[in-house]
Order: sequence, then structure tokens, then C-alpha cells
Amino acid sequence: MYMFPSRPLMRPSLFLLLFSGPALAQLPLPQPPFMPQNASAGAVTSLGGSVPNPQWSSLLGNLLYFYEAQRSGKLPATNRVAWRNDSALSDGQDVHLDLTGGYYDAGDYIKCTFPLSFTLMSICWGATDFGKGYDLANQTPYLDDMLRWGLNWLIKAHPSDNTLFVQIADADTDNEYWGGDQTIPGPRTSYQINGTSPGTDAAAGAAAAFAACSNLYQNRVFSNSYSGPATLQNSTYASLLLQHAQQLYTFATSATGTEYQNSVPQAGEAYASSGYGDELAIATLFLSWATNSSSLYQEAESYYSHYNLSGYQGVFNWDTKTPGIPVLSAQIAQADPSFGNISQWQTEAEAYFDGVVYGSGHGYTTTGGLLYYPGDSDDASLNPALNAAMLLNRYIPLASTQTRKQDYYNFAKSQVDYALGNNPMSVPYIVGGNPNSPQNPHSAMASGGNNISDINNDPPEEAYVLYGAVVGGPDKYDRYFDIRGDWPETEPALDYNAPMLTLAAMHVLNDTSDPFYTSLQAGTYDSKRPNGMPCDAAYQEGCGGPQLSKAGQIAMGVIVGLPGIVIFSLISWWGWLVYRGGYDSFY
Repeated sequence: MYMFPSRPLMRPSLFLLLFSGPALAQLPLPQPPFMPQNASAGAVTSLGGSVPNPQWSSLLGNLLYFYEAQRSGKLPATNRVAWRNDSALSDGQDVHLDLTGGYYDAGDYIKCTFPLSFTLMSICWGATDFGKGYDLANQTPYLDDMLRWGLNWLIKAHPSDNTLFVQIADADTDNEYWGGDQTIPGPRTSYQINGTSPGTDAAAGAAAAFAACSNLYQNRVFSNSYSGPATLQNSTYASLLLQHAQQLYTFATSATGTEYQNSVPQAGEAYASSGYGDELAIATLFLSWATNSSSLYQEAESYYSHYNLSGYQGVFNWDTKTPGIPVLSAQIAQADPSFGNISQWQTEAEAYFDGVVYGSGHGYTTTGGLLYYPGDSDDASLNPALNAAMLLNRYIPLASTQTRKQDYYNFAKSQVDYALGNNPMSVPYIVGGNPNSPQNPHSAMASGGNNISDINNDPPEEAYVLYGAVVGGPDKYDRYFDIRGDWPETEPALDYNAPMLTLAAMHVLNDTSDPFYTSLQAGTYDSKRPNGMPCDAAYQEGCGGPQLSKAGQIAMGVIVGLPGIVIFSLISWWGWLVYRGGYDSFY
């Protein structure tokens, strides 16, 4: 691996970041600061009837607050998370660089560039379209703060044109530690791609993040169909971000095409990429808008064709950006028809969204109503559904028929409502938002424990409330066990919050009614909590058969009094369900 000299030259962009003073200054944070309310506040209905709705505004604030809890490095004096400490202050020493800061990826302490880039791209794109929601909720300064904490670290991680650090710390070593932020094991290895060990996807993904956020800070509006960007325009900062976007794009397109884990196998342990054509296409699109270049737009079209991205029916997430490409292409074509033909991208987008909404795609809806993609949803069921809802809401103004607009809206709303408590468990899957919210997120920081062999019981209750964290979500049978060690269901992650942020900002703009969870009173989940154990990648104890909830046991007790033939029929039906793969034993 290429190592930098012990005294690297300071590149112009880093000099600009450090010494440009007020030109790059971020927005002043509110005083007194926004602080999440106790979960009980989420069970109180507001008077309603006005915009912004206070419950949606509070939710938006909580979702941003989660990112503050995930910060790495030297925390600022404005830190709102009292139980967090300075941490990982030696990151980058192995390569003689300052790579401190940024965000811990999920419930552990690794820092991963690939999913971080997607997170920043998604949030900046959302804040460009629905940014006035942040303004109305008085959360724009916190949005600015959140984005810069990630973007400024990404600038550090890109110390030269053809170098990008893609991971800090080894995933296997990190997974062996369960404890607080002051005793994180070291030394932590810094992993990079460079001119001799490239990674097309990681470089293009970071370029997309920088370009999307440059558009936001440059106040480059797509269309008056949307509310417009959040009020945080800063042309100097936008130019700095664009500089990094262009350099990384050149790096991505000039090096031999390869997935980044081929150069950095350690990165593939947590976030292996399945390809790089989608990253190239979406980065080119964001750059085309940032630089007003129709030729780049046409180049993105050629990537879409060359890498056979048309007809894709899977998820939109940190790995696969393909479903977002027709949407962004249509937005740009609508904003400036000289770039391209909007109708071809409407056809592409609607072929995908029709599959999502009308059921012909790769996903299906669970009995409880959650959009579910076998494989992708097994380890984080809410994320594909919320990403689909986010893209649907963004595309609705561009839809070709009124029927599609209404159907797309209804489906997207159903996914948001499900995530906010309108589900068989009556759980709003955002920590701290309601008394029925998850109590045991899989977070080494928030748990307060250090016994990795018994993380579920030591301590018996989570030490700190990880306000605003979107957890992985229920299984394909809509069951949620709320077990700390069950990371597929209870772990939070940077990219899980991203679509919910955009959706919440949109609802702040348009929704006078409360989020669904305000109708849920304390104890509702307790009556529905499933017995036994999950069946997933973390636990196999529950794979032998279904576990009935308390309500289900009561129903079974009634059935026992029916004639034996009814009991036999019920058992036969249940056995058929298991035979058909209802409780997959291969997890």
C-alpha cells in the first residue's frame, strides 16, 4: 500500500478549508439548542391544522441529532450529546495524516467512506428538493453542521487527486470490541485507494456526494415543483466541494475500472460493492448540473446504457444507486430541456416505480404492508422501503399520469406510516420518539456495557437514549424482537436515517396532521411483542418455527375449544407455511 511521506505538502483545498475564515463559516447554531424531548412527548397529539406541524419538526430535529451522537474525533463546544466524548484522536497517524473526525458508521467504531458518501449524497439531494422543510423546522443550522462534519472529513480523506481513504479501522477487530468511546482499541489502520490500487465505485461515489452537496450550497434548484434548497447558500464552500468532486471524478474515470474491495479487501468485509456503473452515472449527473454541462449529462446517459442499468428492479441504497438515475435525469431534463429528453427518463422511472407500487418488481409487501426485498431487506428491512418512499415522493411531480401520482403518493405514505408505527407491532422504528420506540438499539456507544459475551443483559437497560436513530426494522413477518444483540433488527446506521430525513422534511412542508406514532400510547408494543427468538443472521434460535405473540396465544387458546378438525387444519396450514420457507433455516 502506498504511504504518504512523513511531511506531506498541504494541498490548496485543505489550505482553503483551514484559513479562509468567514467565507466558509457555517450557520450559527440556535440558542438555546434544540434538544430531543422525552419519548412520552411522542404520544401527545398536537393541535394540528398548521404548517409546520410541531411533531414533524421535532422528528426532523431528532433524526439530525442522531448524527451528532455518531461523531468521531474532537467534539466541538456545541456538542449536544452529553454522554459522548472525544474519541479516535489518533486516526491517520499510521499514514502521517490527520484523519480524525467524521462519523462512526453504525453501532460500532469503523469509519467507512462508501456508505458515508451515499448518505451525504442522499441528504444533500433531499435538502435541495425539500430544503424549506428544514427552514420551517428551524433545523437548517443543524443540517449545515451535520453535513460539514461529514464533508470536511471526506475532504481530509481525499488528500491528493488520486488518493481516497475508504476505511478507518479493521472491521473484524472492531467487531471484537463492545464498549464506550474512550477505550476504542488502537492502533487503527487507514485503508486507501490510489493510482496503483484504484476503486472506481468509491471514487465516483465520493464525487457524487461532493457534487450533490455543492449543488445544495450553490442553491442550484432543479425545479419549482419542489420547495427549493435549504437556506444555507455558501458559494465558497460550494466551490471547494465541486473541486473535490471533479478531481475524484477524474480519478474514477481515468483509472482502470474496478470495485474498490479488489484493492482494499478489508473494506469488502463490511461494504463490498457489486459494481461501479451506477456510481459513475449518478456522479456524472450531479456534476453535469453543478457545472451546467450538457455533455456530462450525455456521458451519464452513455454510462447508463454501457453498464446495462435499464430494467433494474432492485433496491436503492449505498451499493446500488441505479433507481435514482432516471429520477435525477428527469429532474435535470425538466429543469433544462437542452440537456436531454425527459420522456425517455419518465419511461425508465415509471417502469421501476410501477414494479414497486403495483407489485411486478423484485420486492413484495409483507402482510403488514412493508415493501420487502428478499436478501436486501433481510438485514435492514426499513431501509429499502424508506428509500423507495423517498424516490417516489421526489418523482411524483414528474409522473406522466394523475393516477400514477396518486398511487405513488399513497404507496410512499404507507411506507412512512409503517416506519412510524402503523405496523403489526405498533412500533415506531425511531429511537426515543415514542414510548413504544425501540429500547435496545445495537450500539456499543449507547449501550453502556463492555461485556461482549453478554451484550443483551449487561446492562439490562440501555444506558443512553440514541434519539433519532432509525433501526434496521422488523423481519419479513413484521415481527420485531427489540433484542440488543439482534443487529439486523436493532442496529442503526448513517444511511438508515438518510431517507427518513428527506421524508420528514417533506412532511414538515406539507403535512398538517401528526406522524402516526402520536396515536400510540405506552405499552402498546408490550402486548404484541413476539415470544421466543428471531431467525436471522444474528440468531438462529427462532428458525425452528414461528413464535406467537401474546395476542396470538390468546387466539390459539380460543381455537383449542373448536372441533379437532379445525385444529388439525390450522396445524396443517402452519406446516405448509414453514415448508414454503416461512422460517428459513439457512440464516
